Amino acid sequence: MNQFLFYWFKPKKIYNMLQSATIKFLKDLQKNNNKAWFDENRKIYEAAKADLLNLVTVLIPTISKFDETIGNLAAKDCTFRINRDVRFSKDKSPYKNNMAAYFSRGGKKASVAGYYFHLEPGKSYAAGGFYSPMPPELAKIRQEIDYGFDEWKKIIHNKTFQKYFPEGVDGIDLLARPPKGYDENNPAIMYLKMKHLIVTHPLPDEALQSKSLVKDIAKTFETMKPMIDFLNRAVE
Repeated sequence: MNQFLFYWFKPKKIYNMLQSATIKFLKDLQKNNNKAWFDENRKIYEAAKADLLNLVTVLIPTISKFDETIGNLAAKDCTFRINRDVRFSKDKSPYKNNMAAYFSRGGKKASVAGYYFHLEPGKSYAAGGFYSPMPPELAKIRQEIDYGFDEWKKIIHNKTFQKYFPEGVDGIDLLARPPKGYDENNPAIMYLKMKHLIVTHPLPDEALQSKSLVKDIAKTFETMKPMIDFLNRAVE
């Protein structure tokens, strides 16, 4: 059965959606996150990995239609390893329960704002922004939001933006006090206290196997592009 799945996944055809076996693999991994099980099912993992790479390969030129900085990326520049770094973690599970890709100029390792696709059964989403910028970059972003708050508000209050991201910009965790140089009464203080600036759009499992998946992810990314441009302009 494993060998059959391996050959079935070979990229003889380009798909605009994910295959059911990929989602099943991740569900099974959640229940069997150990090396022995993974080694036994490695061919199924390789097939799932190929499936994600196929999706990313289709997404890159689709995203580049509205963000040309993405067009020169290869799928391997965007996807992450499934192995976890457990050196400093209490959770010693060797593998991530998800697969993911990050699209930005310079690829997944570039310290810039970009677009993120997270594949995890029951918890998949399309997101974007700037996660964990370094202190110099974060200082520049705060300054840009402070100086250009009217532009920032126009971006995040756009009707389409709010439709896709009703929870708004998520800082994940906020400073308890205003950052140095800013007052608590600053109208932008909520955003100035953020350590990350992220927007997220959930993707139910049924959407992952829809023929419109690439289109839906790309539309989500296009909607957040003005925010991505704002953040990248700040750190340039």
